[in-house]
Amino acid sequence: MKISQLNEIVQSGAAFRRRRRLQPVGGHGDKLFPPTYPGKDAPEHVFEKRRVNGEDVVCVLIDSVQSQANRLEEALLEAAKEGVIRLPRIVVDFPGAGLNSVPEISSLDAPHRIFDAILRDSELDGVPFRKTEIGERIRAAKPHDASAILEASPTALLFGAWNSTGEGGGLGAKFARAIVSEIIGVGVSSEEIKDQQTGEMKLRTAGRRTGSRIDPLGIIKSVDVFKTDEGWEADPALAGKKGKKVRPSEINHGNIAPSIDKLGVTCDYAEQTCVITLAGLRRLRFGDEIKNLAARSYLAAMGLVALTEADRQGYALRSRCDLVCEGEAPLEVVAFDGSAVTVHLGLEAARALHEEAFDAAVKAGFALSGEPLRLKPQDKLIHIVRESQKKALADEGGDAGEG
Repeated sequence: MKISQLNEIVQSGAAFRRRRRLQPVGGHGDKLFPPTYPGKDAPEHVFEKRRVNGEDVVCVLIDSVQSQANRLEEALLEAAKEGVIRLPRIVVDFPGAGLNSVPEISSLDAPHRIFDAILRDSELDGVPFRKTEIGERIRAAKPHDASAILEASPTALLFGAWNSTGEGGGLGAKFARAIVSEIIGVGVSSEEIKDQQTGEMKLRTAGRRTGSRIDPLGIIKSVDVFKTDEGWEADPALAGKKGKKVRPSEINHGNIAPSIDKLGVTCDYAEQTCVITLAGLRRLRFGDEIKNLAARSYLAAMGLVALTEADRQGYALRSRCDLVCEGEAPLEVVAFDGSAVTVHLGLEAARALHEEAFDAAVKAGFALSGEPLRLKPQDKLIHIVRESQKKALADEGGDAGEG
């Protein structure tokens, strides 16, 4: 595909779409472990019934839209670091500020992307980022003129962003995601149970996960140990008044009794659905029609290269959730009437198209750079990170981000 073809598709198409079947790397029917979410009594998977070929079929969420977005961003970032694509982005250099325990964090890593507090609380040439010229332009950006974000970190327009800490108490600009990808398991072996409190019928997996640990030292639970601020002691006199008597398992010694959890699934197959909305991209504006087309085509090309780069990295989603493709998956251009035409776009062709779209956007007048804009974390940000690390090491802290 050439940039001229992409321009035509972006101007008139509804979306790019790809549906791909996957199987466990262990083979058809091998057990998979989807993500778990807090339940009433124990962690649980997310189940729902979906219409598949005219029937209600039990499905499970294997990788959410948010998780897939993070993986696609990671794939783009890796490609940029390898030098195979140019990618404008903002980077906060923690190691350069003397905080070697924290890696560089970019606008692709930060939870709220270009509007994240990590970038907000950093500085450029000694000036707080939000008060710099580029920071002011980003804060002022809106869907009817998103040029500043396209030039600083275009992935924020592709994957969506919300200036939730902006002016008006969270009424800052919102940019809807233009790419959506999700992986589900279809045809899951499940059982229906009744919630004893609500009476509601709910689905849960028919699979089970076992766990246990045998201590090679043979330490039994009746042995007294005393937990202290510095670790633990066996002698209460050495532990002192602040020493707390605990079981050996609480200092990671001793056996863990065998347990059975209602986790893990088997399914007919997994399916990934990816959509890049061209109708959504056409809602973004950048100044004039020439810039509009160049910017939208650049974002579409970025979405396409993100998909192919993620394919290259594979589908090792988490422990015991490693998937492989079940044959080829055609990329389709979906028209406004729902009809679809297959297009072929491999990794090298996607990279070439992205670079061609990048050059076309520069020619249209956008100030794009393949080198990241580097910020330095402000002293106050470094301070709270170091204090948090100290308290965590001293077992004084709670979970990260608790209120």
